[in-house]
Amino acid sequence: MMEPRETNTLRRWLSIVGIGEDGVEGLTAHARALVSSAELVVGGARHLALAAPLIRGETLPWPSPLHDAFPQIAARRGRPVCVLASGDPFHYGVGKQIATFAGADEILCVPQPSSFSLAASRMAWALQDVAAITLHGRALEGVTRHLFPGARILALSWDGTTPAKAARLLTDLGFGASTLTVLEEMGGMGERVSSARADAFTLDGIAALNVLAIEVAGGADARIVPLTPGLDDALFESDGQLTKREVRAVTLAALAPRPGELLWDIGLGSGSIAIEWLLRHPAMRAIGVEENAERAARAMRNALSLGAPDLRVVEGCAPDALADLPSPDAVFIGGGLTDAGVFDAAWNALKPGGRIVANAVTLESEALLVDAFKRRGGELTRIEISRASALGSFTGWRAAMPVTQWRAVKS
Repeated sequence: MMEPRETNTLRRWLSIVGIGEDGVEGLTAHARALVSSAELVVGGARHLALAAPLIRGETLPWPSPLHDAFPQIAARRGRPVCVLASGDPFHYGVGKQIATFAGADEILCVPQPSSFSLAASRMAWALQDVAAITLHGRALEGVTRHLFPGARILALSWDGTTPAKAARLLTDLGFGASTLTVLEEMGGMGERVSSARADAFTLDGIAALNVLAIEVAGGADARIVPLTPGLDDALFESDGQLTKREVRAVTLAALAPRPGELLWDIGLGSGSIAIEWLLRHPAMRAIGVEENAERAARAMRNALSLGAPDLRVVEGCAPDALADLPSPDAVFIGGGLTDAGVFDAAWNALKPGGRIVANAVTLESEALLVDAFKRRGGELTRIEISRASALGSFTGWRAAMPVTQWRAVKS
C-alpha cells in the first residue's frame, strides 16, 4: 500500500492571506499567525491598514507597476513573507503573478470568500450559472460577448465610475431594460447594495471597491453576439475588405482554434477572422497585421464593438512586421499573398503542430496557393457560394467569386 505523501510546510516561506472588509476579525487563527510571524508583509495600502493590528515585521505597499515588488519578495526566499490580498488571491487576484516566481511548494495560500462568492450570496445566484468576469484594468467592452437575454453577469469593477459606464454601454447595445445591482464594500461596515435599470441609471457616490451584478434583458433591437462562427456581415464595419460570413465559418473550422492559442491574422482587413477567433474562448489570443492605418483602426473598432478588446493590432507590412512577434499556433493569410516572403516567414514562425490557412480569390493568388500546396502539402479546397437575389420579377441564384483555400499543418 502506497504511503501518503507529506507536505513540507517548512518550505512554504511565502504566505498569501486573503483579507476582507471585516479586517482581522474575519481571519482564522492560522491566517493571523501567518501575518504576525512574517518578517515582511506586502499589500495594498487598504490591506495593510486592515491588518495593522497584527503586523510585527516590515511592510511593503505595492508599487506601480506591481511587479516591481517581486524581486524584493523573492530576495527573502526561505524567510517568512506574507502577501495580503482581497478575498481569494487565485481568483482574478495577485496569486497568479506571484506564482510566476515562486513554486507551489513555496506558497501557502489562505483564501477568504472571493468578491464573486460574496456577490452571488447577496444576489442568491448560483455561481456556476453566471459569467464571472473582471473589468478591473481591462476594457469595458469585454462584457459585450456575455450579453444575451436572461444572462446573469458578475463583474469586478475598475472603480466607482464603472457601473454608470456599463449602464451606458448596455443601453447603447439595446439592453437598456437590464437591471444593474451595485454591491459596494461587501463584508464591511460600509456595505451597500443598490439597483437600477441600465437606461435609467442614476446611482452616484459609488465606492471604488464594488462588484456589478447584471441581469440582462434586451428588446428586438439588442445587439447579440451569437456563439456560432460566421457572424452576420452587418455586425462588422467594413470598406469591403471583409471575409464573408460563409467563408469565414469555413475558415474558422480550418484554423481549428484551441483554448489559449495565438493566431496571426496577416492582412487583417476588417478583423473578422481574428475577432471570431478571440470569441471562441476567453483564453484565445490574436495579433492582426495590417499595413493600412485606416483599416487597422477599423478592425480595432470592430473588436471593441463585438466584445473582443484583447485583439492586438500591428500596423506594418508583412513579412517585416512579423519579425518580433511571438510564435503563433495558427496563421491566417487573408491579404498580402503576393508579397514576397510572407508564406515562408509565416511557415517558419509557426509552432510544430500549428495550422496555416490562406484564402485567395484571384488567379495570381490562387497560383501561389497551388505552389504552397506542392511544397508544403496540406489541403486545397474550393469554396463557392451562391445567394438568391431578384432577377426581374423572379428570383435567381447569383454566385459570389469562388474562394480557393489552402490549409496545412506543420509537422
